[in-house]
Amino acid sequence: MTFAPRRLLPPFAIAIAAIALCLSWGAQAQAADPDAEVWTESQVNPPASFSVDNLQTFELGHTSALTYGIAPETLTVGPDGVVRYVFVARSERGALNVLYQGLRCQTAEVKTYGRWDNRSSWNTDSKDGWQRLASKGFTQPSLVLARSGVCDGKTVNGTPQNILRTLKNGRPNLH
Repeated sequence: MTFAPRRLLPPFAIAIAAIALCLSWGAQAQAADPDAEVWTESQVNPPASFSVDNLQTFELGHTSALTYGIAPETLTVGPDGVVRYVFVARSERGALNVLYQGLRCQTAEVKTYGRWDNRSSWNTDSKDGWQRLASKGFTQPSLVLARSGVCDGKTVNGTPQNILRTLKNGRPNLH
């Protein structure tokens, strides 16, 4: 009986195989955990009415010619942990861009549920999904809103009343 000499794997190949094995075990363990809670988004409808007269405004910075705010009467915290509100961007000439949005603090994401047609109804598109908050681009106002008082890290900053109070007065100085 003859044996061929064994070829040894390089150390990095062994390390990669071990990591892959651990990741697959972790994924199986998560899938098998019956207590693992799966997040489910609540069904939502845009508000029937809102006002742009008394917006709770927030500053985006010196780089924007628009005024940003939310309609306070539309601010809700859902059982799914999503903070929903009517968001308004107003130009110096009074033109409005009005969105019904949800902000998920836990994942730092925003979703647009509807766009106001400036007459009497919401245009909704089920294709709109959750978008990562970013310091540039179209999610920048939502990021500033989250940091200004909607979120406290990865959690919601309490009730709608507490969120509005924080947006109005700023965060307390804890130094």
